[in-house]
Amino acid sequence: MIDKITESLEQAVADIHDGATVMIGGFGNAGMPAALIDALIAQGARDLTIVNNNAGNGDTGLAALLKAKRVKKIICSFPRQTDSYVFDALYRAGEIELELTPQGNLAERIRAAGAGIGGFFSPTGYGTMLADGKETRLIDGRHYVLESPIHADFALIKALRGDRWGNLVYRKTARNFGPIMAMAAKCAIAQVSEVVELGQLDPEAIVTPGIFVQRVVLQTAQETK
Repeated sequence: MIDKITESLEQAVADIHDGATVMIGGFGNAGMPAALIDALIAQGARDLTIVNNNAGNGDTGLAALLKAKRVKKIICSFPRQTDSYVFDALYRAGEIELELTPQGNLAERIRAAGAGIGGFFSPTGYGTMLADGKETRLIDGRHYVLESPIHADFALIKALRGDRWGNLVYRKTARNFGPIMAMAAKCAIAQVSEVVELGQLDPEAIVTPGIFVQRVVLQTAQETK
């Protein structure tokens, strides 16, 4: 019997190893799997490469992971905002590496990994420092830059509901990077607000099929606060 429900957050992240590449869903706080991030901080893995849209907000979630100095490199599209002071301090001190990727390229690089695509040409970034060291090509009169897929060892994502097969549905824009990150990682771990019985999710509403999810963990009401 297939049952991907994990008993606890701690068990869900227990095998995330030092040096792992970890994708973390979320657009700012929307869709950010805060409970899984807190469990990862408690677990203690270090020298992580994190793939996320931004570089943390305030002192919680991803910012707390950075503050604990568990991250050696972050790949993101939006590292600086009014409350990204944790990342700012680490970057200015030379304690974290940044790979800046335009948001559309970031999404497509993640999607390419999940789709088995070896690379793609994008016009975004041509003629800027973001294209340094990359192959460029003129296609139909327009310049393009070769971008590589981003693969991950683990993906931490947040969904609204899931079943024991790992099928997921999301709450509106909280889905953001979750579906493509689940496809791009060797092990996708989904934090959900509700676990339902098989058949309760409308097949037409399932965004991420269970084939792309390895673990589902229920976030309790206490962990939501």
